[in-house]
Amino acid sequence: MGEEVGGLRQQRGGFALEAFLPYRLSVIANRASRLFARRYAEAFGLSVPEWRVLAVLGRFGGLSATEAAERTAMDKVKVSRAVKLLLDRGLVERREDAADRRVQRLAMTRQGAAIHAGIVPHARALEAELLAGFSAAEAAALQALLDRLDARLAEMGAEAAADGPD
Repeated sequence: MGEEVGGLRQQRGGFALEAFLPYRLSVIANRASRLFARRYAEAFGLSVPEWRVLAVLGRFGGLSATEAAERTAMDKVKVSRAVKLLLDRGLVERREDAADRRVQRLAMTRQGAAIHAGIVPHARALEAELLAGFSAAEAAALQALLDRLDARLAEMGAEAAADGPD
């Protein structure tokens, strides 16, 4: 028998890692990320960090590498490697910031934008597949709970730019 701790069932006499919320969130996020990565790596030849950089550039436009790291919740080293690979493949380019010539902005090239446009339907389809066992109300509740958890983490001082799942 177990006991309830913070609304979660814990193993009697010990710590049940598999019931520990941060661990569960990490495992689930990593599993989803790996599933998605397998699907788009085959079709588009991108790693998870490369896709995340393209995704934030597609959403927010010309970002610096530091801003891309913040938006993707990846560390700067991963973003730097991803950017280098994307630059080498001709999927992104660097542009000098008009207001501050020391800052380099990243922008998708036509080829990068085409790959981004090709992946987005895959991303939406995977999300739909993941949520297929949920009713519309459950899916909305899940999103609302994740938003609340994210806000609570921010209140507690958790940094959004901490390294995310791979």
